[in-house]
Amino acid sequence: MTHFQTTHWNLIQTARDDPGHAGPALEQLCRAYRPPVLAYVRRHGYGPAEAEDLTQEFFARFLERRWYASADPARGRFRALVLTALRRFLSDQHAQAQAAKRGGGTAAAATDTAAVADDGESPEQAFTRAWMGAVLGHAVARLRAEWIRAGKDEQFEQLAPLLVEGDPGASLRALAAASGVRSNTLAVRLHRMRRRLRQLVRLELVGTVGSREALEAELAELRELARAGGA
Repeated sequence: MTHFQTTHWNLIQTARDDPGHAGPALEQLCRAYRPPVLAYVRRHGYGPAEAEDLTQEFFARFLERRWYASADPARGRFRALVLTALRRFLSDQHAQAQAAKRGGGTAAAATDTAAVADDGESPEQAFTRAWMGAVLGHAVARLRAEWIRAGKDEQFEQLAPLLVEGDPGASLRALAAASGVRSNTLAVRLHRMRRRLRQLVRLELVGTVGSREALEAELAELRELARAGGA
């Protein structure tokens, strides 16, 4: 499992200083960003197979051409670097496709770079939603691993569906009736799980930003997505 830990900017610095030894770690980092990149490409109207190919090509170029070399944590969020590079990549793909059409060649079906899906979600919004979903998913996986190590895997599985539920009162009462565990006991366990999940989400994000302000902005965006049901 690739985690969004405190390694992103350090990894980029290492890659700049010693590219020969950063390849495997950078490839792991790219795999971590695959869901948001794929979501962005799909929202530009590309079909599943073509979007997969473009996603693969983007990461190949990201590594081979060292697009990360100009990264600076003082500029803010790491995902902004990825998104900027992705915009440029798809813009180039679109231009090449149009040139091929004018030249009479066979080109991939490129779409307008300002495309928006039928549900109104823009490519940028899809990227952010998928990115935040991945962050939350990784944090939940780490939380699950901690509870399993503590021998509390059954307790975790009972309460995991309620981790991001706004008001779990009714669900806790139903679970108490079904499991025979008192609802206040379940509520205490859920409170502890949620508190630890918040800590783990923070750890997932802290290595992707360059300042405390950027971290708080990421956390606020994640909370907003969770309230909207998008993460």
